[in-house]
Amino acid sequence: MVAKEKITLLIVDDISETRENLRKLLYFEPDIEIVGMAASGREAVDKAKALQPNIVLMDINMPDMDGITASQQINRVAPVCQVIMMSVQSEADYLRRSMLAGAMDFLTKPFSSEDLSSSIHRVYEMGASRRVVMPAGAAADEGTPASPEAGTPARRPQPGGKLLLVYSPKGGTGCSTVAINTAIALQQITSKKVALVDASLQFGDVAVLLDLRGNRSIADAVTQIDTLDVETLVSLMSPHQSGIKVLPAPPAPEMAEVVTADHLKTILGLLRREFAYIVLDTWRYLDDTILSTMELADRILVVMAPEVPSLKSTKQFFDTVEALQLPSDRIDLILNQVLVREGIRPENVEENLKHPIAIQLPFDTRIVRQAANRGLPLIMIEPNHPLSQSFMVFARQEIAALEPQPVKAADAQAATAETEKEDRKKRPGLLDRLKR
Repeated sequence: MVAKEKITLLIVDDISETRENLRKLLYFEPDIEIVGMAASGREAVDKAKALQPNIVLMDINMPDMDGITASQQINRVAPVCQVIMMSVQSEADYLRRSMLAGAMDFLTKPFSSEDLSSSIHRVYEMGASRRVVMPAGAAADEGTPASPEAGTPARRPQPGGKLLLVYSPKGGTGCSTVAINTAIALQQITSKKVALVDASLQFGDVAVLLDLRGNRSIADAVTQIDTLDVETLVSLMSPHQSGIKVLPAPPAPEMAEVVTADHLKTILGLLRREFAYIVLDTWRYLDDTILSTMELADRILVVMAPEVPSLKSTKQFFDTVEALQLPSDRIDLILNQVLVREGIRPENVEENLKHPIAIQLPFDTRIVRQAANRGLPLIMIEPNHPLSQSFMVFARQEIAALEPQPVKAADAQAATAETEKEDRKKRPGLLDRLKR
């Protein structure tokens, strides 16, 4: 997507020849303007503060101040800047540290002019809301806390509620529907406290899909983050008739930027002390907020559709997960919108991704649209529908995975078997196909 205005760019590399080559790669890009060059990390911070460019193209290895440290400082003095990190090495540690420092993309040298241009345009679009909240030229408070120290691994949370993160690298695959119905299924099966958090911060749909009319959101929690406690946080949540409690996304896209990765981790930590399960609905961009939250999650539920574009994006996600060394055994793959005689075959998906499918969800346009328009979850308006029953099966699988005690696992297996038995009476063989 070509930007309407010129994208201003600062190039940072300690080798003059590399800086010049990068300039040449962008020579035929009419909407990209190189406003400055820097030969060191310290110079990059100074120029970023003075020029406030849209994008900083940053080399990761420099003698006086490396790109990681420079990126952290730029985030404070030039908050509208988006960093793209460059390196001749593509090791997992470099990618991980770059993302934790706030970089929005990572390019391995050498790369083509097409790769560079595509990355710049993509990152520019991702930063649109940040430029609305903080106009160009506005510097952050010098006292703003820095990003997490580069290379410091995220700590796993203390024992408490279990966090299930719902994610899809491709839009339109039904993440919010999966998150909502899974949360309600968990509550129905266990009768324990369940929280649903809409972390699709710019355009979250959870409140609309549940017909919640309150005006409180995660943004209200952030305004009190320094003094926030469990009681206050729960009071900001909206109760739903299903029994779950919901923390909606901000009501306007420009408010998304007030919620940082550290804010979200604090909120999730408090929720773990009150709720047995927390289901987190997220957005498709794999930024530092999502990556840091994935490291905290007990289960990562990846939703995809049986279509080539979705398969391609999901394959890229699994490649990134491997590079970041996130344990793949915490990832459950959900194949949504399955039609028996159409789409990519499940076995081909598993072969391509080298990862098993946890559950297949049948596609029913009528019932899904009806649930969305009425603001009532599918699992409540038609609990006996095969799709609703699939959510119940999946929730039991997650409970068994999260609570691996033999007794609970046996109970989950027995409940799953009973569900299959009842469903076969109504539609012979359907649920067997859904589970494979």
